[in-house]
Amino acid sequence: MISPDIYGFIAAALTTVAFLPQVIKTWRTKSAEDVSIVMLLMFITGLLFWMIYALQTNALPVLIANIITFILNLTILILKLIYGKETI
Repeated sequence: MISPDIYGFIAAALTTVAFLPQVIKTWRTKSAEDVSIVMLLMFITGLLFWMIYALQTNALPVLIANIITFILNLTILILKLIYGKETI
């Protein structure tokens, strides 16, 4: 029988890596016009709550995935603020 944590780590890897192409595209094109700052702020806030949840429930796959996803989305937000012209 496969441990539920294996499914958690697979889900974590897939959903986390999904943000990597956006980071690379924003970095290479030096453009973040198509990225919504409101979406990024809401998503990052949600990630913070997921991290709190994971810490309180000892859900290691959830914690690791959300820390990495937080870093990737924070990177996108920073690039948006540097390269973007959109306001809230």
